[in-house]
Amino acid sequence: MPVTALVSAKSSGVTTAALALTLASKRPSLLAECDPAGGTIRAGLLGGRVNAATGLYHLASAQRTGPEALAHAFAAHLCHLDPAGHRKLLPGLTDPAQAAALIRTWPALADVLHVMARQAGHDVYVDGGRLALEAGRLHPALTPAPLLYRADLVLLVVRGTEQSLALARHMIPSLRTALHEQGTGADALGLLLVEEGDFRAHQVSEALAIPVVAALPYDRDVAHYLCTGGRPPRGYGRSLLLRHARTASEHIEAAANRRQVQRQYASPPSAPHLAGILQRLNQHQTQGAEHG
Repeated sequence: MPVTALVSAKSSGVTTAALALTLASKRPSLLAECDPAGGTIRAGLLGGRVNAATGLYHLASAQRTGPEALAHAFAAHLCHLDPAGHRKLLPGLTDPAQAAALIRTWPALADVLHVMARQAGHDVYVDGGRLALEAGRLHPALTPAPLLYRADLVLLVVRGTEQSLALARHMIPSLRTALHEQGTGADALGLLLVEEGDFRAHQVSEALAIPVVAALPYDRDVAHYLCTGGRPPRGYGRSLLLRHARTASEHIEAAANRRQVQRQYASPPSAPHLAGILQRLNQHQTQGAEHG
């Protein structure tokens, strides 16, 4: 299964799109909330039910101990987005000041996420937040760059508005260069269109010279629920956003598969030292089922 990173040039609905894809996936799925500016799902959709004792920041100290400690910490800091535990979330930072501590953790976390995708069969989504540049390059502390470099696809989330396209146009050259020089290639970059505004998918693709891999409708009520939590809107499970998100997840998988075949690059090597993740996750799910 693919590891897909979602980012934006400015607030374009990255977290909402990532949540929709994670919740709508037909397979087990995982969302890693890795925006260095801080996570919003904890206080939003989860309604504060998960406190700061759980989440991304705690992986930094575990990583300094070693790979096995990181694997166990990762499993311990996941929370469930659904009662069955098929949709998992690694909650993000509670304070942007914590981001600097993760610079050395990102590469090891990338290994973990690929284990979840390749060995555990999860659709893995990374919420990379808003991109930040320094001297024309991805900022090492304000962007989770190693996660983007290792992702099967990097989707720049844009809206169909002139403003959104203008901001994306400014960011694309630096992002493409970074993926070419340090990632799996500039062709890892695609667009995820939030269909708000006058520009349709083919117009957006032509304007930015990048393919639109998937599109999601602008569904105000469901988007508001995913952002703020509370009572889900009527017909939430059959909503336009979630139905289109299921289709979008299929398009993303197809694009990742095509890219692998066309480039004939090898999958990232397996990480046997992280195999304990799967055992730990299974234990957590079994215990959860017994107490449910």
